[in-house]
Amino acid sequence: MKKILFFVLSLAFVFPVLHAQASNPQKGGGLTVCQPAEPPGLDPTANTAAAIDRVVFANIFEGLIKVDSNGQFVPGLATNWSVSSDGLIYDFNIRKGVQFHNGETFDAAVAKWNLERAMGEGTVNPHPEYFRGIQKIEIMDDTTLRIRLKEVDALFIAHMAEGDAVMLPMKAYETAKSNPIGTGPFKFNEWMRGDRVELQRFDGYWDPKLPYLDKVTFKFIGDASAQIAALKAGDIDVIGYIAAPESVIALSKDPRFKVFAGSSTGEVIMSTNNKAKPFDDARVRRAMAYAIDRQTVVDLVMFGYGKPIGSHWSPSTPYYIDLTDRFPYNPARAKELLAEAGYPDGFDATIKLPAIYSYSKRAGEVIADMLGNVGIRLKIEIVEWGQWIDRIFKKREYQLTMIGHVEAWDIGIYANPDYYFQYDSQAFRDAYAKALKAPNEEEKAKWFGKCQEIIADDAVNGYLFSASGLPTMKKQVMGWWENYPTVALDCTRVWLSK
Repeated sequence: MKKILFFVLSLAFVFPVLHAQASNPQKGGGLTVCQPAEPPGLDPTANTAAAIDRVVFANIFEGLIKVDSNGQFVPGLATNWSVSSDGLIYDFNIRKGVQFHNGETFDAAVAKWNLERAMGEGTVNPHPEYFRGIQKIEIMDDTTLRIRLKEVDALFIAHMAEGDAVMLPMKAYETAKSNPIGTGPFKFNEWMRGDRVELQRFDGYWDPKLPYLDKVTFKFIGDASAQIAALKAGDIDVIGYIAAPESVIALSKDPRFKVFAGSSTGEVIMSTNNKAKPFDDARVRRAMAYAIDRQTVVDLVMFGYGKPIGSHWSPSTPYYIDLTDRFPYNPARAKELLAEAGYPDGFDATIKLPAIYSYSKRAGEVIADMLGNVGIRLKIEIVEWGQWIDRIFKKREYQLTMIGHVEAWDIGIYANPDYYFQYDSQAFRDAYAKALKAPNEEEKAKWFGKCQEIIADDAVNGYLFSASGLPTMKKQVMGWWENYPTVALDCTRVWLSK
């Protein structure tokens, strides 16, 4: 479920964006950041919700490796790393002088304990598969950690830069869900349930120049119009993700604000239960693919700001291939496939839409109209977010739903037949295994491309569009990321121009 639960609008807006940055960052001040969903907890190693990472990842918690604003893997709690020629041994040089917010020391032994905890039996980590490829972890000396893999894993470094791999203190990890303690530039102050999470500057941070801000508050406002109103009223400083793209053009013209139109890793899909009749029939799923005009979805739902996709892969991610031509808009062909599947008069079905996201409801209405034109009559059911997680994601009590998947490299979820799509394909699992073991860039591109093709041809889900965060903020906010190559809202280098 990693990071699927919250949408990142990856739009390609064309409007003036100001980049005024003073030459010397100024210290001090507080920042209030709005995000639509409140996290269910504050421990990214115990829950997949993207809202957790957006608050705590890179702010409170850090891993051995970080992702910078350009999407590059850079040193975190490891100053550097090397890989053996056979791709099986990774040596990490652990940063010296790092302390947790409670005074505990971070060192190679703590890093080893965290990784073994993540890969161990009974782990609560939501993605234990990221770590179970590890054969052995050794402490070579005080500052060198050696990780030996069972087999080559092309995504090992990428996974080490995920929220799943952040470092917790050995003596206080149990409280991370409600009282997180990390090594990051900010330490946890207070969580006012239903309203906000407050962080404050950690004076003992290993980089004494950072952070610039004294305080960061994450405020939770689900309604898009209420977010805009709060920004205009001065109650918040940043909207991390704009869920109402129709508001962006007007805001970009307001001299008080600026809007960034960068890229992200998000894909919006019509998730399909591949074991629920009649969607267990690939002909029905392909019929739906032909019945959906993706560009019209983008025009009506996102006001023209988005990029149609044909598989579960963002154009911003390496090895992307354009598969939108696999199922061009063709209602006549959709009806033929439905007839072949035994539904010449169509059928009735239900699409369950999470109430928390306005894009989901708009997209659901547009899709229902399109599918209705070929005989698939959809009943729309709006469900609260907690019910969506419980009934749809956990219990798979659904036929169709609508959600954004925002984690980079998450195509591996299709290799898990127990995932909420309930897609079971040995061909995909074989291709994904070869992609992970690929020895060079050419082979990686080949097999990750094959993975995209398999799920596109099987029409596992309704692949709609890729999208951007459209972060919107006061002009005084400096250092905010224009692109979102990770789900974290990293405030480490953000500052306020006075």
